[in-house]
Amino acid sequence: MNETCSTIPATWQLGRTATRQLGSCFAIFFGIAQSCAYATDPLAHIAPPPPAKGAIRIATFNMALNRKEDGLLLRNLKDGDEQAKRIATIVQLISPDVLLANEVDYCDGEAAKVLNEEYFSKTGADGDTARPARFIDTFTAPVNTGVNSGLDLNLNGRTTDSDDGWGFGAFPGQYGMVVYSRFPIAREQVRTFQKFPWHSMPNAKRPKFVDASTSAEKFYHSDDVWKQLRLSSKSHWDVPILIDGKVLHVIASHPTPPVFDGPEDRNGCRNHDEIRLLRDYISGDDSGSYLVDDNGVTGPLETGSRFVILGDLNSDPVDGGGISQGVIDLLEHPKVNGAFVPESQGAVEAAVLQGKANLTQKGAAARDTGDFNDNNPGNLRVDFVLPSANCKILAGGVFWPTEAQLKSIDPKLLDASDHHLVWLDLELR
Repeated sequence: MNETCSTIPATWQLGRTATRQLGSCFAIFFGIAQSCAYATDPLAHIAPPPPAKGAIRIATFNMALNRKEDGLLLRNLKDGDEQAKRIATIVQLISPDVLLANEVDYCDGEAAKVLNEEYFSKTGADGDTARPARFIDTFTAPVNTGVNSGLDLNLNGRTTDSDDGWGFGAFPGQYGMVVYSRFPIAREQVRTFQKFPWHSMPNAKRPKFVDASTSAEKFYHSDDVWKQLRLSSKSHWDVPILIDGKVLHVIASHPTPPVFDGPEDRNGCRNHDEIRLLRDYISGDDSGSYLVDDNGVTGPLETGSRFVILGDLNSDPVDGGGISQGVIDLLEHPKVNGAFVPESQGAVEAAVLQGKANLTQKGAAARDTGDFNDNNPGNLRVDFVLPSANCKILAGGVFWPTEAQLKSIDPKLLDASDHHLVWLDLELR
């Protein structure tokens, strides 16, 4: 356990020893107890107190603000979108200084702007309940989702499917990413790896399968296709942020889900290697020397840099269908401060009330961040805020209130996304 965990308020440590076998009475008892204890301040058990002096709050949130048509999200946001209003309320309640938003359609960058100016920065319908979150700087850029490759990547004889894009998507920019910041972004120093070729990663997990007719193992993609494939399903970004004379590198990504494929496990292999890129990038040694960003700059992050890895990595270190060793290696990397794991009461309660696959999983329910199909895979820990070892963790949590807690604000908040915001308060050393 991280040495700083003892400084975290008890409200944000509840559920630490809870398991998936906890009875519903236990979970509901805590929800009722918290509701009564905070009757005079309905936000005290939902919104954490501001960061300690000198600390900053970092968060990641898969907002599920994706639409089926290009430009539809932007039109929805301009018209007044109820889902976006709930997303904004959650962001305002946690009030991060730096936020990575996953699954915000790109829309040439306009959706990110409107979301900030018309939702995050506006007082919500609950008045003082949710404080405006005024981000002064934003970074977003094109991603691989929906960008057609011109290749038959799913081997069905067509080249025009959503599955034939460099990243799965119905149109370019679907499931995009945005970094929001209360501090200036060093834009000229941003590095992106959208076009990095998968085959350029040494010992990459190239998808393969066993040919039923010959029992021989074969590569799923031809050599010609393999040499053209991009590794990142969206993009990998290094966004340096200037904070009181110090630089914090926000390393953002959203690897593909390790499902929706066949025995070749092409999405599982890609998810693993997308996460491996993060590990190689922060290592600061020869393991990342192969990396070349979209501007032709080579090599990994400079040794000694402060960083925080953010994103929906779509891989649980214990449960789910991914190649978990990839995220385990990242969590256990000596340059990552991964000893403290953000948790929530609501995830414990949800595991009990939803049951099914949640009751047989091995991981602690309190650590879950995604509320998924209860038959398979169940709820998982897939969203991460992972600071460098030279950052001190002061507090943290997952925004997943219990049903009793939500009654004091908006019971529908958790319907806004199937993911939950994860946050940490950090002291930059």
